[in-house]
Amino acid sequence: MNQKHVVVIGSGFAGLSAATHLAVNKSCRVTLLEKNSTPGGRARKFEHQGFVFDMGPSWYWMPDVFEDYFAKFGKKPSDYYDLLRLDPSYAVVYGKDKVLDIPANLDEFKKMLDGIEPGAGKQLDEFLAQAKYKYEVGIHDLVKRPSRSLLEFASLGLLVDMVRMDIFQSMAKHVRKFFKSEEIIRLMEFPVLFLGETAENIPALYSLMNYADIALGTWYPKKGMHEIIKGMVSLAEEKGVSIQYDAEVEEIEIENGVAKRIRLVNGEKIEADVVIAGADYHHVDKHLVNPKYSNYSEEYWDKRVMAPSSLLFYLGIDKKLDNLRHHNLFFDEPLGPHADAIYKNPRWPERPLFYASVPSITDPTVAPEGKENMFLLIPLAPDLEDSEEMREKYYNIIMDRLETITGQEVRSHVIYKRSYAHADFKADYHAFKGNAYGLANTLTQTAILKPALKNKKVRNLYYTGQLTVPGPGVPPSLISGGVVANEVMKENNL
Repeated sequence: MNQKHVVVIGSGFAGLSAATHLAVNKSCRVTLLEKNSTPGGRARKFEHQGFVFDMGPSWYWMPDVFEDYFAKFGKKPSDYYDLLRLDPSYAVVYGKDKVLDIPANLDEFKKMLDGIEPGAGKQLDEFLAQAKYKYEVGIHDLVKRPSRSLLEFASLGLLVDMVRMDIFQSMAKHVRKFFKSEEIIRLMEFPVLFLGETAENIPALYSLMNYADIALGTWYPKKGMHEIIKGMVSLAEEKGVSIQYDAEVEEIEIENGVAKRIRLVNGEKIEADVVIAGADYHHVDKHLVNPKYSNYSEEYWDKRVMAPSSLLFYLGIDKKLDNLRHHNLFFDEPLGPHADAIYKNPRWPERPLFYASVPSITDPTVAPEGKENMFLLIPLAPDLEDSEEMREKYYNIIMDRLETITGQEVRSHVIYKRSYAHADFKADYHAFKGNAYGLANTLTQTAILKPALKNKKVRNLYYTGQLTVPGPGVPPSLISGGVVANEVMKENNL
């Protein structure tokens, strides 16, 4: 059988998804190339003396997207990992004596809101009804469109839907139509931080994230988020995908507008009929293809609004911790100055907000007995100067607050510590400007206004992942792989 050879670059969620979607097509064979020694991209894991650390994503939202993904191949998530719904979903820390545990039960959640702002529970019903509509249209329709032409969005019904979904109103204005309490507003605006911009610059369409949060819940795959990757790799290999690790790409060799082969750093050459780049789009566009085949200029890239980078700390702690949940959002400082330091006047923030995850509270398998596994994250502007001295300074800033608010010593009990920031994102993923999340989902970077999923000058080179459609995050990356696979099959007689 004359199979076409599809080569996918990068084994993150999008790359694995694209490879697996294509592998079930018997008219092609699929090779997946991974730069690093283990799969997952930003969702890799590492272990140290019994501590098991997820390196990147730690929130499991939109469980239906994962169910849909595995169902396409006759499988279920439970074939690969066990899910547990977290209750409370997470904690929001406004100060030493002001912590909100966010209940998984909707009635309890509404009761909690009423205690903050009388009538807010009833307002939530209306807010969520709109958010559910946006979720159903957005996640089950709009994000699955390749966004290569305005004609994809030209039906009257869809135009009506898009108006109803508030794409021209900001999330900040939308939330304030329903709630007055600053505490509730910050709670409702929190999910859009995953989209890489402030609520003032994110379309109100993305209140669909609140539906995902409040109605669909926050989940945890036992043994960690990397279990999803492990399951996806198992499925990919079952369907025939060949995965090569330690296979960094040096060049996509193009002849007369056709990608012919991949040349690896080690000199190996791999012939290809179709290439899908799940690696960093900018890196592929500016470093892996001949400049005459670049999709975009450097000026174009410099004008993109990038989602934040992050400073991360992976900590092993020799005791159990008090007064913390699995997920903890530290909103004990005002958001405005930190947001300004990320989006308006890029700099290291003076008083950063931060996030702490302690998965060992839920799952004893990720830390030795009697010990704790902690993950700390500070969102930062991309492309900042990154040094060990700066990392240590911010470690102490957030540790001071963590210890004060939770009323316990932590630093003196840290027996393992690893930091990760801009320089590491660049080294491990060739991440443009050291970004952690991809391209911000602003209105001017939505759908057809994102970098295109196909090269304009190379007829068989495609892109997938968080810098193209539909955008950043784990569920969108899963969807992105399926979207690009469909385009490849349509255009290459598969």
